[in-house]
Amino acid sequence: MVRAAAASLCLLLLLLGGALAQQPSQTTPPTTERAAADAPSAQAEDIPAMFPHFSDTRFWLSGQANFIFQVHPPFHADYSGKNSLSPNYEKATSRVLTLYTGVRLGSSTELLADVEETGGAALSTGLGLAGFTNLDIVRNPSLTKAPYLSRGMIHKVFAFSSDSVENARNNLSLFEELPRRRLEVRFGKFSTVDFFDQNSVGTDTHLQFSNWAVDNNGAYDYAADTRGYTVGLTADYEDRNWGFRFAEALMPKVANGIDLVWKPWQVHAENFEYELRRGFLPGKPGVVRVLAFTNYANMGIYRDAVSQFEQHLVVVPEITRHPWHITRKYGFGLNLEQNIAPNLTAFARFGWNNGKTESFAYTEIDQTLAVGLGAAGALWHRKYDRAGIAFVTDGISKDHQNYLADGGRGFLLGDGALRYGRENVMESYYTAHVWRGLYVAPGIQHIVDPGYNRARGPVLVPSFRVHTEF
Repeated sequence: MVRAAAASLCLLLLLLGGALAQQPSQTTPPTTERAAADAPSAQAEDIPAMFPHFSDTRFWLSGQANFIFQVHPPFHADYSGKNSLSPNYEKATSRVLTLYTGVRLGSSTELLADVEETGGAALSTGLGLAGFTNLDIVRNPSLTKAPYLSRGMIHKVFAFSSDSVENARNNLSLFEELPRRRLEVRFGKFSTVDFFDQNSVGTDTHLQFSNWAVDNNGAYDYAADTRGYTVGLTADYEDRNWGFRFAEALMPKVANGIDLVWKPWQVHAENFEYELRRGFLPGKPGVVRVLAFTNYANMGIYRDAVSQFEQHLVVVPEITRHPWHITRKYGFGLNLEQNIAPNLTAFARFGWNNGKTESFAYTEIDQTLAVGLGAAGALWHRKYDRAGIAFVTDGISKDHQNYLADGGRGFLLGDGALRYGRENVMESYYTAHVWRGLYVAPGIQHIVDPGYNRARGPVLVPSFRVHTEF
C-alpha cells in the first residue's frame, strides 16, 4: 500500500490501542431487540441534529445534507478508453440533500415519503472504477437536477406476540415500540439496501465510508434505477435473536437506466436475507447475515457478445446487441459484524454472482471480499466521532474479462483493452462532530488496478466530507 494509506492505518491502530487500554472489559447490552444489530456500532444514542427530533408525536420531519469533495493526482496509464478513469489531475464535489417525512396512521400503520435532490459531479463522471470512490454520485449526469421522490411507502406491522420492545425512531420507522415477534410489510418506492445487506459500521456514506464496494456488497446487483431506488414489496419477520426478510422489486429497462419495467411477471427481482444476532466471541454481540438474490431482466450474456466479435459481426463486442429477451442473474452474500471491545467492531462481507450475465443495476463486480474495522469516538472521549478503515478486493468472471479485453464496454468500465488484475481498494476516514448536527470527515482511498487493469494506476484519492443532520 502507499505510504499515505499505511500511515492512516498505523495512526488508527495506535489511537484504538491506547483507547482500549482505558476501557472496561464488559460490553453494554443493547437496549432493544432490534438494537442487537446496531450494538457493534457502539453508539446507542441518536446522533445529534441541528433541531430536536420529537419522540411523542405521530409525525416525522427531518433532513440531511451531504457534500463530498474528492481529488486524485495524475497516475500512470499505458492507455485509456471512453469508460476509463482519467489519468490526469481531477477534482469533483457531489451533494445529496434529503427531506424525510412521515406520519403514523394508527398503532401499526404509517406512511413515509422522502424528497431528494442530488447534484455536483463525479471524478471522470463516475466511470473507470468498479468500486467507485463516492456512493453519493449521480451515475447518469444527463438526469435533471430537479428534486424527486426518493422513497414513498406504506409500512404495516403485524404483531405475533403481546410483549414489545423499544424502537429507536428514524425516517424508516416512526414507532416508539414494536412487538417482539412481528411481521413488517412495506410497499412502495424504496432502496433495496435500506433493508438488505445493512451493516452498522460499513453502510452509511453520511458518517462512515464512501466507496461503493465498502458500503455495499459489490457483487449484490440489487434492483435499482440509476439513482438507487426501485418499487416493490418487502416482508420482514423479526423474532428475539433472528429475522428473515424478502423483497420483490422492479428492475430497470437497461443497465444503469432510470426507467423501470412495469411488467413484474416478466422483469423482476427477488431478494432473501436471514439475520442471526449472535456473536462469534463469548459475551460480545455480533450479527451474521446471509443474502441471496435473483434478477430477471433484458440482460446480455458476455460470452454471446464475445462470440459476435470473434465472428466479425461487430467491430467491438456490445453487450446490448441482442433482441429483447429475459435472462437471469443470481448471487449470494455473507455479511458479518463482531464487537471486539466496547465501541470497536470488525466487519466483513463476501459476495459472488454468476458473472456470465451483464452487470445491470449496481456495479461491475462479480466477486468481492471486504474486511474492516469501525470505532466510535467514545474510545477517545469524543462521543459522536467515528473512525474506520477497510480493505476490499473485487474481481470479475472470465467471460466478463474477455469481454473487456476485446474492447467491450459496460455501464462503468471499458478501457479499450485489459491486462486483468483484481481491483483492490483501501479506505480510511475520520468523522468529527463539530457542533450540533454538523460533521466533517477527511478520508483517503488507495486503489490498485483500477477497473481491473494492471496497465493503469495505482490511484490515490483524498476526500473531505461535510455532513449536516437537521
